[in-house]
Amino acid sequence: MKQLNTIGWREWAKLPEWDLELRAKADTGARSSAIDCSQIEELPNNRVRFTVRLSRKSKRKLTLEAPIAKRKHVRSSTGHGHDRLFVETTLQLGGVEKLVLVSLTCRKRMIHRMLLGREALAGDFLVDSSTDHWATPRKRNKNKDQ
Repeated sequence: MKQLNTIGWREWAKLPEWDLELRAKADTGARSSAIDCSQIEELPNNRVRFTVRLSRKSKRKLTLEAPIAKRKHVRSSTGHGHDRLFVETTLQLGGVEKLVLVSLTCRKRMIHRMLLGREALAGDFLVDSSTDHWATPRKRNKNKDQ
């Protein structure tokens, strides 16, 4: 049996292809992962342009482009269904590097800019729901946003 990496319910997730590090919530109740975006615009050749909100506290944003990996109807925690675009990127967390699918959605009312669902966690991570930041430090460099 493969040794799983223990992580806390909240960790710093690195997305090196996009040069991002965001505070992410590990949510074993969610199937898919999500990142907080605005201005989601489909482009020719099955691509998408989107703007990632880097922090709840500042207006810093980053506009990115990526191939659309999947289109899927997703039901939110409130029970409402929405069609979402998914992109694939590399996740680095707790010594693990893996490709993950991330849905592009507005999470501006949520505390965490990113949600890591079961599909991203499966096979590599064990979530300790009693611990905040098991695999990554609680605080980051002060020059970066939360």
